Amino acid sequence: MKLRRIMIAAPKSGSGKTTVTCALLQALKERGQQVISCKCGPDYIDPMFHEKVIGVPSRNLDTFFTGEAETRRLFLKDRAEQDFVVLEGVMGLFDGLGGIREEGSSYHLAEVTKTPIVLVVDTKGMGRSLIPMLAGFLAYDKKHLIRGVILNRMSKGYYEILKPLAEQELGIRVLGYLPERKERKIKSRHLGLVMPEELQDLKKQLEQNAAELAETISLESLMQIAETAEELSAGPCPEPDRRMTGQRPVIAVARDEAFCFYYEENLSLLREKGAELRYFSPIRDEKLPKGCSGLLLGGGYPELYAKQLSENEAMRRAIKQAFENGMPMVAECGGFLYLHSELQDHEGIVYPMAGVLPGTCMDMGKLVRFGYVELREPKSRFLPEKEIIKGHEFHYYDSTDNGESCIARKPVTGREYPCIMEGEHYWFGFPHLYYPSNPKFPRAFVEMAQEFVIERKFDTKKS
Repeated sequence: MKLRRIMIAAPKSGSGKTTVTCALLQALKERGQQVISCKCGPDYIDPMFHEKVIGVPSRNLDTFFTGEAETRRLFLKDRAEQDFVVLEGVMGLFDGLGGIREEGSSYHLAEVTKTPIVLVVDTKGMGRSLIPMLAGFLAYDKKHLIRGVILNRMSKGYYEILKPLAEQELGIRVLGYLPERKERKIKSRHLGLVMPEELQDLKKQLEQNAAELAETISLESLMQIAETAEELSAGPCPEPDRRMTGQRPVIAVARDEAFCFYYEENLSLLREKGAELRYFSPIRDEKLPKGCSGLLLGGGYPELYAKQLSENEAMRRAIKQAFENGMPMVAECGGFLYLHSELQDHEGIVYPMAGVLPGTCMDMGKLVRFGYVELREPKSRFLPEKEIIKGHEFHYYDSTDNGESCIARKPVTGREYPCIMEGEHYWFGFPHLYYPSNPKFPRAFVEMAQEFVIERKFDTKKS
């Protein structure tokens, strides 16, 4: 497929690639382009910005999670040749697994998808030193994917001096600059960017950023670079699952301000495996969706909404009752917190939660766990024997009992530790799973939900 595409990457975090990516998506959309975004790595919040604020479909891609061939297939899935795809990098361009490996890096994703790279460089406090720094990146770029540079936090006058020097000495296209503006920067929180709903006049801000980007950066040159992207083939598709017979099981998915961290690829796989998804709010709804036979509680910010979650006693009782009735359930990170008996917020106030699990969760005041993990079950329930599923951890809260049903392994160091509370019909823990890394996990979940439908029908007939 001949697909126009470009990656916005940077030498390090905090260089401005998210600002440039969002402004670029907005500018391309305003010009009538059928624009799509992809985020490199296990990030929930940037894709939410792209979808909710800019109205651009977004997905996650990660070469550690899915390897080269499957990442390429996911990238091309549902794409059309009229699409214009903007990939946003993560961290520094070459920073992959553990900060040292190729897998998971922005560069590896660009290499696997044969995507030209535009490097955003924070030039604050730099002069001619910019040139040897760029020379190092270009020398390290063995596939010659870096095709352009954007200079962030630079004045117009200095840009006009440095641009010809860099182009003459390095042979790289300098596409433009962005002057320093404090009001342009999107605020941060411990899990990444703040939620879109929390920023006043965000859309207006992005429109202003897009207008300025169109004045100071050559969109025409950037689009020309995207046009140079090679044809890309996904290779053979995996064998489809056998068609599920009978009633499609309904999986209730918690989705509101408190529970909002979901990979679209995970939800898509649940549907592909035969489930119907129905969304509900643990903050506002009093009942689970009618007819549901499975429950998915994703990550998010339950600690920020602990009072509202606690006050909704009807929902807390409904979830506990569903668990006691044997309904299949999966809960990750924020969802795991919510299932405990109590949750202590950052001010030390303790709130009753769903009470499915004994124990308390509390803010530790520091990052408890961070990074990629590979998870395996000593006793096979959601995964075939000896198989793993990959995920990511990033949490400041901890539990009095993290579970010991599974073994987590850090892929770089090989360090292992127990985690996950698991039973015949449930999987609860801090790791965020990426289902495409092992599609047998969502298939097992959906099959459990279907079996629960059958069992419930049988019990009804018996009574």
